[in-house]
Amino acid sequence: MEVKIATNEEDIFKCWDVLFVLRPHLIKEEFVSTVKEMFTEGYQLAYIEENGKAASAIGFRYQQYLYNGKHFYIDDLVSLPETRGKGYAGMLLDYVHDLAKEKGYKYVTLDSGHQRHTAHRLYLNKGYSIVAHHFMKTL
Repeated sequence: MEVKIATNEEDIFKCWDVLFVLRPHLIKEEFVSTVKEMFTEGYQLAYIEENGKAASAIGFRYQQYLYNGKHFYIDDLVSLPETRGKGYAGMLLDYVHDLAKEKGYKYVTLDSGHQRHTAHRLYLNKGYSIVAHHFMKTL
């Protein structure tokens, strides 16, 4: 399977079904314009296509912090339920890892909901460590 990069509205829309699995609060009519706006903020969207639509997708962006320097942060990683177990999410993680290495980054980071045990197993198998708690205040 080939990792593709979403570069236009058609590519972005191919990722709607899979990203909606992870982000069910999104509004379909606003999805493409939201992702295009995120592109201007450094967001990148890669996916693996099966039968004309994304079976798995990863959204990530460059960040730099004082504590860990330049790195990629993974916003989104998800596969359609019917395509899970095919290794697509792992392939997308490897794609981002390779891209980070090419750029000389030492880290790839992400946050994951505490209930996502299957995802945690993948991250741990890929060499990730649980290093922090993420806090959020709703205003």
